[in-house]
Amino acid sequence: MTDISTRRYPDRPIVGVGAVVLDGDRVLLVKRAHEPLKGEWSLPGGAVDVGETLEEAIRREVREETCLEVEVGPIVDVLDRIRRDPAGRVQFHYVLIDFLCRPLSGTLQCESDAEAAAWAERAELERYGVAAATISVIDKALARRSTEPTPREVHWE
Repeated sequence: MTDISTRRYPDRPIVGVGAVVLDGDRVLLVKRAHEPLKGEWSLPGGAVDVGETLEEAIRREVREETCLEVEVGPIVDVLDRIRRDPAGRVQFHYVLIDFLCRPLSGTLQCESDAEAAAWAERAELERYGVAAATISVIDKALARRSTEPTPREVHWE
């Protein structure tokens, strides 16, 4: 796992992954325990470690934050997350690749990388304070789930 101090004021963007874990009409959310986004509700995910595939990173991050094992499906979106400090310098810069996932096993519980974890209905996302960009990714995943099979030709419906 990468130390957060090496992510602050980076020389180049850091590759990260996000998991849109859907269970019926519910999506998995975590309340971040560390910067960036400390204290905010978002999707499980984090930085890809050197030598780790994107799928391995997704599965590890979800497990570390929620104790759930997931099946990784197709890419939902790729986007930048750039946070600047008050002086305007880039404090954090991630290129995030969000994947549609579904739970396979485990019992949802908050782990060390998260303050809390919860399943939320789409209509509840604003109440959790989920960022508009994250809600957009969730909406894309909900739409994609109903129209496209996973890479393994498994239908989740």
